[in-house]
Amino acid sequence: MLASWGRWVYRFRWWVVIISVLSLVPAAWLASEGGHLVSVISPVNSESERALDLIKKELPPAFPSFGLIFRSPNLAATEPAFKAEVERAVAALRADPRVEAVRTAYHGGVVKPGDISLDGHSTIVKVEIRDHSASETTLAMKIYPALRAEVHSNRLEVAAFGDLPSSFDLTVLAEKGARQAEMRVLPLIGLLLLLVFGSVPGAVLPLAAGLLAVTSGLAAMFLLARVTPVLAFAKNVLMMVGLGVAIDYSLFILSRFRRQVRSGSVQEALASTMATTGRAVLFSGTAVAVGMLGMLFLGLSHVGSMGLAGAFVVMLSVVYAMTLTAGLLAVLGPRVDSLRLPFLNGGETGRHSRFWRRLAILVMAHPWKVLLSATLCLILLGAPLRHIQLGSEAASGLPKTAESRRGMELVSSQFRKVDTNPFLVVIAYPKSYSPLSVDHIERIYTVSRWLAKLPGVNEVKSIVDLDPSISRKLYVQMYAPPTPPLPAGVQRIIKEMVGRNIVMLVAQTSLSEAGPRALSLVRTIRESHPPVGGELLVTGASAFHLDFIEAVKKNSPRVVGFIVLATYFMLLVLLRSVVLPLKAVLMNILSLSASYGALVWIFQDGHLASLLGFTPGPIGAMTPIIMFCVLFGLSMDYEMLLLSRVREEYLCVRDNTRAVALGLEHTGRTITGAAAIMAVVLFAFGFADLTAVKEMGVGMGIAVVVDATIVRCLLVPAAMRLLGAWNWWAPAFLTRREKRRCRRGIGEGADSRVAGLNPPQRRGDAESAEEKFG
Repeated sequence: MLASWGRWVYRFRWWVVIISVLSLVPAAWLASEGGHLVSVISPVNSESERALDLIKKELPPAFPSFGLIFRSPNLAATEPAFKAEVERAVAALRADPRVEAVRTAYHGGVVKPGDISLDGHSTIVKVEIRDHSASETTLAMKIYPALRAEVHSNRLEVAAFGDLPSSFDLTVLAEKGARQAEMRVLPLIGLLLLLVFGSVPGAVLPLAAGLLAVTSGLAAMFLLARVTPVLAFAKNVLMMVGLGVAIDYSLFILSRFRRQVRSGSVQEALASTMATTGRAVLFSGTAVAVGMLGMLFLGLSHVGSMGLAGAFVVMLSVVYAMTLTAGLLAVLGPRVDSLRLPFLNGGETGRHSRFWRRLAILVMAHPWKVLLSATLCLILLGAPLRHIQLGSEAASGLPKTAESRRGMELVSSQFRKVDTNPFLVVIAYPKSYSPLSVDHIERIYTVSRWLAKLPGVNEVKSIVDLDPSISRKLYVQMYAPPTPPLPAGVQRIIKEMVGRNIVMLVAQTSLSEAGPRALSLVRTIRESHPPVGGELLVTGASAFHLDFIEAVKKNSPRVVGFIVLATYFMLLVLLRSVVLPLKAVLMNILSLSASYGALVWIFQDGHLASLLGFTPGPIGAMTPIIMFCVLFGLSMDYEMLLLSRVREEYLCVRDNTRAVALGLEHTGRTITGAAAIMAVVLFAFGFADLTAVKEMGVGMGIAVVVDATIVRCLLVPAAMRLLGAWNWWAPAFLTRREKRRCRRGIGEGADSRVAGLNPPQRRGDAESAEEKFG
């Protein structure tokens, strides 16, 4: 079928090229329009999300807010000049109709000690936004930056902090990182393609297909963002994966076509290329897309949509490889090798071919030594994985130059008693029970006093914490029916903290949101609280971080199982073997463990921190599983190209050792070139501003290098040499059709020589293999 597709593309080559290029116009327009990407990840159906839904449903909405720190190295925050400059700087905010309130340390004429820094040179200002119905994206990306732009001072340093500034910085820096990486890698990719092919058309074709696929993929992502929220990191992941696989797929097809067109017509060369390498590309792209779709099973809002967008860009890469690249090859024909650079040899002969031939001979002659050495190397690389620590990145994931990180660091170091991380404790009761019954009030009082004694809790705010002098008995008298007339202030607190079926308590802390003390405090409250007569739920920033980590740990086995089984099935269909897909899965896992070990060694242990510019710490909880989703399919690019070529050779020579050696010899150069390009794309993101993007770029770059060198060039051929005929064992219903096709001389994966169109050349290949391996 794919051979017929190749002939069809040749027949309508100009139409195929024109339509492919014209598709860039709407794609470029949609990509330039952009879309609303979010930076907050919420675990689906988690305790923190359920508690937040109850608060939104039963309590009045709170005003969104952010903080500002004003600092002077010379003036004290209590000096009149300092105070006057603060008031002048926030005057525009006070007059802005979008602002509900601006609260300073000087409100009411009395300086609040808690809002003055420990060194006395800084103060905090809280800004509340009136529009509490706006979405998180609108607040962080439109309202907050507009309000922040109104605050400036010539005498004081100003730094914002809080969720809105952090979300703004994350989104902006994610987009900036994608643009910078693109500018870095495109010249390097062009140079590498010239080195691989040695001709200008050979370098331009894969690059054109890559840019077209990425542009169309971004357009699809922004279209998806109009329907469902998409994570801000999606743009970086799409750039990493989309550009790499699109160039790789076009490179694979171009490499095979160049060999085929030397011994036949352009039409048959394209047909044979589509039937062989095109088939491998189709299966490979499907495997990568399946891996990306595995993110849907993580149970994290917005991450699933990122996986869906990733699957789109991968399949678009396959489409453009099978249309634009194939169409241009049909137009150019042998001229694809024109405009050659005289000092570069992009052919399949010469020292490059001799190197892969010698490597094949070495691996076939000493399979046990190669297998054990390669396996030991991977185990050593993966050793640091034993002490991996997973965390949830907060401000530390931002670069030190980001304003929101500087603001949070100032709060942590200079305002240790400022309540920057509130824990919202919700007690939910059955619908038929009043939250303010006598029994419930007594239990709420007990819980409040228990919370206040926990390490890290500065203060508890609730309906039973109005005044330290009020006793438990008096609170019962105040709230239990029939309720006596209460002061306006008390009625306001009841309205803010008591719903139809819930009561909320706020445990104020200054702990780091994603720090171990904060996460431990969430666990303690959830697991060790006194009896409440209902269900106690905890939400807030730290609770979301903990639920996020737990969701990743809980759902990762399901994601891994889905990807592994789906990939095994695709390899089974492609290779018509039961053993080879199992071997591929096992070696993929070994390769991934090596890359995870390197990730821990670099980012957790802190090696290369000064070079890459990050703060060492726990690995982001999302990084390993996203790497798995991307890399498990991505590694199959090289696996499928190698094994499909080995299978192609085996169908004709029926000798496992010869087939493995010839497959390695014919694909080694292509796999190395493709891996070098993919690694350049991925490593470019290692210099992004966000630590999460650095982790994914460096980690996946290392995985690609390990996979294309140690695994595909050494470990896989050695294992196949030792397995012998067992490589090709399969049930009869799988192999029956395969043998029939081979006898017809068409053969899945066979090129013109295999098909018998050039028997002397095929016989020469077989004789050459026999001379090498006896």
